[in-house]
Amino acid sequence: MSFAHHHDHPQGRQPATPARRRLTLLLLTPAVLLTAVGMLLLWPHHTPQAEATDEPPRVLGQIRTVSPQSCPAAEGENEEAPGPSTPTIACGSVTVTLTSGRDAGTDVTTDIPSGPGAPRLHAGDKVTLLLLDDPTGGGKSYSIIDFQRSHQLWLLGAAFALAVIAFARWRGVTALAGLAVTFAVLLLFIIPAILDGRSPVLVAVVGSAAIMLTVLYLTHGFTTTTSVAVAGTLVSLTITALLSAAATTAAHLSGVADETASYLSIAYQNVDMRGLLLAGIVIGSLGVLDDVTVTQSATVTELAAANPSYRFRELYRAGTRIGRAHIASVINTIVLAYAGASLPLMLLFAAGNTPVGDLLTGELVAQELVRSAVGTIGLITAVPITTALAALVASRARDTGLVGADRAQPERHAPPREDPWVAFAEGDTRW
Repeated sequence: MSFAHHHDHPQGRQPATPARRRLTLLLLTPAVLLTAVGMLLLWPHHTPQAEATDEPPRVLGQIRTVSPQSCPAAEGENEEAPGPSTPTIACGSVTVTLTSGRDAGTDVTTDIPSGPGAPRLHAGDKVTLLLLDDPTGGGKSYSIIDFQRSHQLWLLGAAFALAVIAFARWRGVTALAGLAVTFAVLLLFIIPAILDGRSPVLVAVVGSAAIMLTVLYLTHGFTTTTSVAVAGTLVSLTITALLSAAATTAAHLSGVADETASYLSIAYQNVDMRGLLLAGIVIGSLGVLDDVTVTQSATVTELAAANPSYRFRELYRAGTRIGRAHIASVINTIVLAYAGASLPLMLLFAAGNTPVGDLLTGELVAQELVRSAVGTIGLITAVPITTALAALVASRARDTGLVGADRAQPERHAPPREDPWVAFAEGDTRW
């Protein structure tokens, strides 16, 4: 799962000088050109289409009544209290009013679902059913398979968007726009290109670069601070990809560790499963990488503005000390995220008394360990790289008198804007 953290750092202290514009273009232009060329070369042309299946059609309905009954005891079954390992079996019938399909508006009766993960039904619940044809000619039957969740998810998405906009205002709008770009690149380029047989690692690196370039500049504006964060993210992302390739090769990981990966390798034999594992590591690292690089770049910029006498060494040391504290918290975040996602698996191994050595060296867990370790190393490299770049840019600005000139300006009621886009992003329409 890829989630990008974007901090709203003040970036209006630096004047928009020609030197800063040239530096931004110097970093931005090659990155955009290389990313565009990479996307053109890797763009999918023959994406495999989903094959038609014999899965029964689905219809929607709403529960009217639930009539539970006592389950009859199976032959030879002990009627005493079931043990802790006995699965819960529900018996009885449910009356459902169909709300879609050719029979919409009619009531049908079906059995209460049973078994692990079966929905617990109540009157008024909206459900999804499978329409089953009786091969003996006995007519149609229905089976409830899941709840309808579209309305709840739409409401949750609206609440999420409103909370972001209410807190961050125009910066929140740009962040949501960046999130839309992320999903567009994933759904329109990365996934189809991998299914088309392109190298998953190259697709992930190019797609991540496209996401990063768009989202960072859209969210934080076309500033020198953002350009430094972009450069640091690109370098760290490349290092993460190289480390991922080395680690998965050394650990002999195949990328096929569960039923989903096994099915994918059979259904789409042209997909490189080890490369897909590497692509997942790269994409998963991007969300935290840009958080670290933007923070380091903005921190050094603010340190240089607060104390123009700081040279490269002082700025680098101060920024690195802040970066160490940030990395310490981010590492814990990464480990807890992977542990939370793998909690059912960990419980299953614990209940089965699996030896710790076998648990950690099995491919399923080893993949997560490699993912966590490589992602963390990539984050650690991002701190000194981005801090050094930001300190170099800030110290050169001090040497040319830009910082001093900025400090010598008389106080104003509003801080100077670097360009109209920053003013727009911060909700200031006076430009």
